[in-house]
Amino acid sequence: RVFLLLKIVYFAVKVSMISIIVICEGRHSMKLDYTEIGKRIAARRRQLGLKQAEVSELADISNTYMSSIERAVSIPSTEVIMRLAIALDTTPDTFLVGSARREDERWRAVAERLRTMDSRQLDLAESFLTWLSEQN
Repeated sequence: RVFLLLKIVYFAVKVSMISIIVICEGRHSMKLDYTEIGKRIAARRRQLGLKQAEVSELADISNTYMSSIERAVSIPSTEVIMRLAIALDTTPDTFLVGSARREDERWRAVAERLRTMDSRQLDLAESFLTWLSEQN
Protein backbone atom coordinates (compact mmCIF):
# COMPACT_ATOMS: atom_id res chain seq x y z
CA ARG A 1 0.00 0.00 0.00
CA VAL A 2 2.84 2.37 0.85
CA PHE A 3 4.68 1.57 -2.40
CA LEU A 4 1.49 2.17 -4.40
CA LEU A 5 0.92 5.51 -2.65
CA LEU A 6 4.53 6.49 -3.23
CA LYS A 7 4.46 5.48 -6.89
CA ILE A 8 1.27 7.46 -7.47
CA VAL A 9 2.69 10.52 -5.72
CA TYR A 10 6.04 10.09 -7.46
CA PHE A 11 4.22 9.96 -10.79
CA ALA A 12 2.22 13.11 -10.01
CA VAL A 13 5.34 15.03 -8.99
CA LYS A 14 7.37 13.67 -11.89
CA VAL A 15 4.71 14.58 -14.44
CA SER A 16 4.46 18.09 -13.02
CA MET A 17 8.22 18.47 -13.45
CA ILE A 18 8.61 16.82 -16.85
CA SER A 19 7.54 18.69 -19.91
CA ILE A 20 5.02 16.35 -21.49
CA ILE A 21 2.73 19.23 -22.27
CA VAL A 22 3.08 20.63 -25.71
CA ILE A 23 2.25 24.31 -25.95
CA CYS A 24 0.18 24.97 -29.04
CA GLU A 25 -0.95 28.48 -29.85
CA GLY A 26 -0.96 29.53 -26.21
CA ARG A 27 -3.02 26.54 -25.10
CA HIS A 28 -1.81 23.40 -23.32
CA SER A 29 -2.54 20.00 -24.74
CA MET A 30 -1.18 16.57 -23.93
CA LYS A 31 -0.07 14.33 -26.74
CA LEU A 32 0.54 10.67 -26.03
CA ASP A 33 1.91 8.19 -28.54
CA TYR A 34 0.17 4.91 -27.71
CA THR A 35 2.42 2.97 -30.08
CA GLU A 36 5.43 4.15 -28.05
CA ILE A 37 3.66 3.43 -24.77
CA GLY A 38 2.97 -0.13 -25.92
CA LYS A 39 6.59 -0.55 -27.02
CA ARG A 40 7.86 0.70 -23.65
CA ILE A 41 5.57 -1.68 -21.77
CA ALA A 42 6.71 -4.61 -23.93
CA ALA A 43 10.37 -3.63 -23.54
CA ARG A 44 10.08 -3.46 -19.76
CA ARG A 45 8.29 -6.84 -19.68
CA ARG A 46 11.03 -8.44 -21.81
CA GLN A 47 13.73 -6.75 -19.69
CA LEU A 48 12.29 -8.57 -16.67
CA GLY A 49 12.02 -11.83 -18.58
CA LEU A 50 8.24 -12.01 -18.18
CA LYS A 51 5.61 -13.34 -20.56
CA GLN A 52 2.49 -11.36 -21.45
CA ALA A 53 0.37 -13.88 -19.55
CA GLU A 54 2.42 -13.37 -16.37
CA VAL A 55 2.14 -9.58 -16.54
CA SER A 56 -1.56 -9.65 -17.38
CA GLU A 57 -2.19 -11.84 -14.33
CA LEU A 58 -0.17 -9.52 -12.09
CA ALA A 59 -2.01 -6.47 -13.46
CA ASP A 60 -5.39 -8.23 -13.35
CA ILE A 61 -6.14 -7.73 -17.05
CA SER A 62 -6.81 -10.28 -19.78
CA ASN A 63 -4.02 -11.69 -21.97
CA THR A 64 -5.81 -10.33 -25.04
CA TYR A 65 -5.99 -6.82 -23.56
CA MET A 66 -2.30 -6.98 -22.61
CA SER A 67 -1.39 -7.92 -26.17
CA SER A 68 -3.62 -5.18 -27.55
CA ILE A 69 -1.97 -2.56 -25.34
CA GLU A 70 1.51 -3.58 -26.43
CA ARG A 71 0.45 -3.41 -30.09
CA ALA A 72 -1.39 -0.08 -29.59
CA VAL A 73 -4.68 -1.63 -30.66
CA SER A 74 -6.22 -0.69 -27.29
CA ILE A 75 -5.67 2.48 -25.29
CA PRO A 76 -5.10 1.67 -21.61
CA SER A 77 -6.80 3.69 -18.90
CA THR A 78 -4.80 5.51 -16.25
CA GLU A 79 -5.72 2.76 -13.80
CA VAL A 80 -4.38 0.06 -16.13
CA ILE A 81 -1.17 2.02 -16.70
CA MET A 82 -0.77 2.19 -12.90
CA ARG A 83 -1.37 -1.56 -12.52
CA LEU A 84 1.09 -2.37 -15.30
CA ALA A 85 3.70 -0.10 -13.71
CA ILE A 86 3.32 -1.90 -10.40
CA ALA A 87 3.39 -5.32 -12.08
CA LEU A 88 6.55 -4.33 -13.94
CA ASP A 89 8.19 -2.65 -10.92
CA THR A 90 8.46 0.78 -12.47
CA THR A 91 6.58 4.05 -12.56
CA PRO A 92 3.90 5.12 -15.06
CA ASP A 93 6.08 7.91 -16.42
CA THR A 94 8.44 5.27 -17.79
CA PHE A 95 5.65 4.22 -20.15
CA LEU A 96 4.07 7.62 -20.73
CA VAL A 97 7.14 9.76 -21.32
CA GLY A 98 9.87 7.16 -21.54
CA SER A 99 12.05 8.56 -18.81
CA ALA A 100 14.58 6.13 -17.46
CA ARG A 101 15.12 5.84 -13.76
CA ARG A 102 18.57 5.53 -12.37
CA GLU A 103 19.47 2.30 -10.70
CA ASP A 104 19.80 4.07 -7.33
CA GLU A 105 16.04 4.73 -7.41
CA ARG A 106 15.85 7.40 -4.72
CA TRP A 107 12.14 6.81 -4.39
CA ARG A 108 12.85 3.43 -2.77
CA ALA A 109 14.65 5.17 0.09
CA VAL A 110 11.62 7.41 0.58
CA ALA A 111 9.34 4.36 0.47
CA GLU A 112 11.37 2.70 3.19
CA ARG A 113 10.84 5.74 5.40
CA LEU A 114 7.11 5.59 4.72
CA ARG A 115 7.01 1.92 5.77
CA THR A 116 7.96 2.81 9.32
CA MET A 117 5.27 5.47 9.72
CA ASP A 118 2.07 5.03 11.66
CA SER A 119 -1.34 5.92 10.21
CA ARG A 120 -1.22 9.54 11.40
CA GLN A 121 2.23 10.09 9.93
CA LEU A 122 1.17 8.51 6.61
CA ASP A 123 -1.84 10.84 6.46
CA LEU A 124 0.45 13.81 7.02
CA ALA A 125 2.96 12.58 4.41
CA GLU A 126 0.17 12.03 1.89
CA SER A 127 -1.21 15.52 2.52
CA PHE A 128 2.22 17.07 2.09
CA LEU A 129 2.93 15.14 -1.11
CA THR A 130 -0.46 16.09 -2.51
CA TRP A 131 0.27 19.75 -1.75
CA LEU A 132 3.75 19.42 -3.25
CA SER A 133 2.42 17.90 -6.48
CA GLU A 134 0.00 20.83 -6.88
CA GLN A 135 2.76 23.46 -6.74
CA ASN A 136 3.83 25.08 -9.99
